[in-house]
Amino acid sequence: MFYFILALIISIVVSKLIIHYSHKHNIFIDCSQSDKPQKFHQDSTPRSGGLGIVAGFLLFFLSIFGIKLLIPTILALLSGIFEDFKNSLSASTRLILQTFASIIAMWLLNAVITYIGLGIYLPIWVGYIFTAFVIVGMMNAVNIIDGFNGLASGVVIVMMLSFGYIAYTQHNQDLLNIVLITLGATLGFFLLNFPKGKIFLGDGGAYLLGFIVAIVGIFLASKYESVSPWYVLSILIYPAWEVAFSIIRKLSIGLSPFKPDRYHFHMLVYRQLAKSNPLTSILIILFTLPFTIAATINAHNSKFNILVSVVFIISYVLIYLYLLRKDKKGSLSS
Repeated sequence: MFYFILALIISIVVSKLIIHYSHKHNIFIDCSQSDKPQKFHQDSTPRSGGLGIVAGFLLFFLSIFGIKLLIPTILALLSGIFEDFKNSLSASTRLILQTFASIIAMWLLNAVITYIGLGIYLPIWVGYIFTAFVIVGMMNAVNIIDGFNGLASGVVIVMMLSFGYIAYTQHNQDLLNIVLITLGATLGFFLLNFPKGKIFLGDGGAYLLGFIVAIVGIFLASKYESVSPWYVLSILIYPAWEVAFSIIRKLSIGLSPFKPDRYHFHMLVYRQLAKSNPLTSILIILFTLPFTIAATINAHNSKFNILVSVVFIISYVLIYLYLLRKDKKGSLSS
């Protein structure tokens, strides 16, 4: 637990310093007066939580496994941190940085998905493309669900608890240490973000956490035959499906998938159920928790985890359609 506690302390201390100096020098500030459709905060707040988390990640230097992750981790952070500085990178530049982070991590860790369960194997070159797609996709997926205090970081904590348990059962101490460092650093941010939102994750922090959960999941699925790749999908299913559903939903009504709007799942939960920023995060995390537990207990079973993913998707869609109907009725009546 040394790694966990030290990462937690570093993350909290650095995050507190960032909060202080961001307000003092007006840097990294997400203005409460902005007209972003996804904005749900009332106070101007630093959106640089990724810096506190990556400070905790410096403990990766304590192991050879962790050192291999440092360069791609920094690239993942850089793909979003400029947005937090109000100095946006183009979408293509962000994508290039994220792809490079993915390729370097795959190469250094020799972690590539070639077996996708049910006796199906991919050619190695297809495996590299598929794995890079998964990593970049998850980086952006965590960024999309980062809408309320504690939501993205809370979901990542639940994911990493599951991955940590599987790393423990596979007797991989190096990977378990990486998970514990990630848990400590993320929890340090979470304690300052939830419930009052003293600091936000920002694009840099969201991309960073999405990168780490994807890499850890891919490493487990690619290295251990007893770990089904469908288990990893079941653990990542909420942010992964949020992205897929958002793309389908927007294209179906003629909108660009890249254009932000106010109809993500977490926004509807906020408006029609929770009416509270932190309660929204609690409800969604509680919704995902049974699926995470079921998948973790049956991490070896591809067929079971396919069922878990399907049941999650059906549940998500039914809840979404119910909340959307309520939301539109409320808009008409007002």
